Amino acid sequence: MKGKTAVVTGGAQGIGFAICEMLVERGAKVAILDISQPQIQKACDALRAKGGQVAGVPVDLRAGPNCYRAFDEAVRALGPVHILGNVAGVYVRKPILEITDDEWNEMLGVNVRGLYHMTAAAFKHMKENGGGKIVNIASIDAWKAHPKNAHYAASKAAVVSLTRSFALEGAPHKIYVNTVSPGPVATEKAKAAGWLPEEAAKVPLGRAAEPRDIADAFCYLASDASNYVVGENLFVNGGYIIL
Repeated sequence: MKGKTAVVTGGAQGIGFAICEMLVERGAKVAILDISQPQIQKACDALRAKGGQVAGVPVDLRAGPNCYRAFDEAVRALGPVHILGNVAGVYVRKPILEITDDEWNEMLGVNVRGLYHMTAAAFKHMKENGGGKIVNIASIDAWKAHPKNAHYAASKAAVVSLTRSFALEGAPHKIYVNTVSPGPVATEKAKAAGWLPEEAAKVPLGRAAEPRDIADAFCYLASDASNYVVGENLFVNGGYIIL
């Protein structure tokens, strides 16, 4: 990853921070995009303490113009971008018959529209700079029925579909677009929500993923090792998908 620059949405915590940390460890410069300025500052401080060259950019992904502004700000701070990680996401459990319009709008605004606009911003930039890698974090929920979080599952299914469409558009320009679909991940938010032990118990390996398990998969798809991988989905869920 030396000589590469990455932009990571949702990079200040959870899976996103683990990805930023691993990218820095492998020599990349990283722009951390998130909605919380205090969380961004904390993440930047932690990575700079490890010798990382990072920049923090606050952004609310629910509005398209914000996404293009944030991407441009990252380019100004760190130079041409080679990697985009769409990691930011909203996850809320709600019975399928009780989901409100506001909850649909919040879920789709971040998980789908925000991802779309960030990817569109990256596409224009990468086409002008010889290509790049875009890795979207989807979810096993895109592939399995989940009546307790159907709006989240639907949003992640949209991520998988958008990824394939962008991959076909990007391949002639050497823009590689792929997804990672985690199962349960032991982030601080998941631990606090209380449902993690129940979901982890279903995993054939007997545990939830650690954020760095997902970061490993991300870095493979963001590296030159995946230069013949286009429009694919990488399951990283300890075998949960085969149940």
